[in-house]
Amino acid sequence: MPNPIVKSRVRILRPREYEQLREGAKTLDNRTRLDALLLSGVRYVEAQRLQIHPDWLDGKFVHLPEFAERKVKRRQKERWIRLSSRGVTLLPHFFDKPSLPDWKTWSENLERWAKRGGLDPIGLSAKMSRKTWESWLVASYPERVLEVFLSQGHTETTALQHYLNLPFTESDKNAMFDWTSGWEK
Repeated sequence: MPNPIVKSRVRILRPREYEQLREGAKTLDNRTRLDALLLSGVRYVEAQRLQIHPDWLDGKFVHLPEFAERKVKRRQKERWIRLSSRGVTLLPHFFDKPSLPDWKTWSENLERWAKRGGLDPIGLSAKMSRKTWESWLVASYPERVLEVFLSQGHTETTALQHYLNLPFTESDKNAMFDWTSGWEK
């Protein structure tokens, strides 16, 4: 089994590891919220705001208006986040689920679910789903990295430093495509 991928103290999951975490989450509500965070690639605080604004979902995109993101160093005032086919199908169900808890509680939940699913909890936090998703998109669509970076709200420099050249196997990349399929359309 390959070593865990940890960048800047945040874990980037391989698809097999994500499935273990998902299994440990047990309930449909928890899995839906976990999947929504992965498949949207939004920051945790953005997901909390998105959950109370279903009108931000616009077909194959999530539109984050200027007030949705309050990150001080942001480069983009608003963002259009492209969704995969799975994301388009799943995200409408996210709005019917219980509200996301505070950041600390979510991180504690991730650790508990990881242990339940037989996954080492090292590096799991609320940032994990976003970093995992961007890594999967870059691995799945290397010819479209600029679109990935813009969708995720990163500069080229930031994204290149964090998301390229990760040690994913061919098996990992094949499994990622089950999640990322349809993103390019």
